[in-house]
Amino acid sequence: MSPAGARPPVSAAGALAWPAAWHDVECASYAADLEVWRELANERGGPVLDLGCGTGRVALDLAARGHTVVGVDADPELARALTDRARERSLPARAHAADVRSFSLGSRHRLAIAPMQVIQLLGGAPGRLAMLCAVAEHLVPGGLLAVALADPFDAVPAGEALPPLPDVLEVDGWVLSSTPVDVRDEGDAVAIDRHRQAVSPAGDLTEELATIRLDSVSATALGQEARQAGYAVLTALAVPATHDYVGSTVCLLERPA
Repeated sequence: MSPAGARPPVSAAGALAWPAAWHDVECASYAADLEVWRELANERGGPVLDLGCGTGRVALDLAARGHTVVGVDADPELARALTDRARERSLPARAHAADVRSFSLGSRHRLAIAPMQVIQLLGGAPGRLAMLCAVAEHLVPGGLLAVALADPFDAVPAGEALPPLPDVLEVDGWVLSSTPVDVRDEGDAVAIDRHRQAVSPAGDLTEELATIRLDSVSATALGQEARQAGYAVLTALAVPATHDYVGSTVCLLERPA
C-alpha cells in the first residue's frame, strides 16, 4: 500500500503527479517544529485545527498524543491520505479538502495551527487576510492561531549552494527523490526550485523541475494584518534552524474573548 492509501502509479510520469508521495518526500522528515505544536496543544487543548495539514505530518503526531485534530488542505489527495492514515492507526484525526481562505466547517476550536509556512502560500496580503478571517470564525473566544513564518535566505551565506543531498523515499518499488537546486528572490516572494526524479521498479527515469513560491512577509507585517482581522498579537515563539532547514518564527494570534 502506498503512503496515500492509493494504488501506485503505472508510469514514471504518473509518479510525478502523485501529490501525497511528493509531499511525504519533501515535508515528512521535518521535525524541528513538532515540540512547539505539542506544547501549544497541551496548553490550549483540542480539538486542534491544522491548516494546510498535508498528509498529516503534524496532525498524526498530535493525534498519537491524544489530541483530536481536524485538518484542512486544498488538495483532496493530501486530505484523504491524512484521514486514511489516521483510520489505519485508530487515531482521532480527520481532514477536509477545502481552501483555508474560505473554508467553513461549522466547528469551533481552542487552537488552530498553520505549520511550514502555509500562510506564505496564499498569494499575498489579500489571501492572508482571508485566511485570518476564515480561521477566526472557527476559534472559540480566546482561541489561538499559531502561524509559522520562514525566510529561506536566513542562515544561508551569500554564494553558498544549497545542500546537494536529495530527500528520498521508496514507495512500492518506486524511488522518488527531490533536491533543492535554487532559491530566488522575486521581490514580493521567494521562489524555491526542486529537481524531482521518479525511478520505476523497472528502472525508468522521469524528472521535472518543481517550483514553490513563498510570499515574503515579516512577523511585524503579519501582526498588523492580524490586528485588522480582530486578533490580539502575543509574543512569538522560535523554531531553531537545522542542518537542512532554516529556522522559523511562530506568530501567536489570539481571538479576543
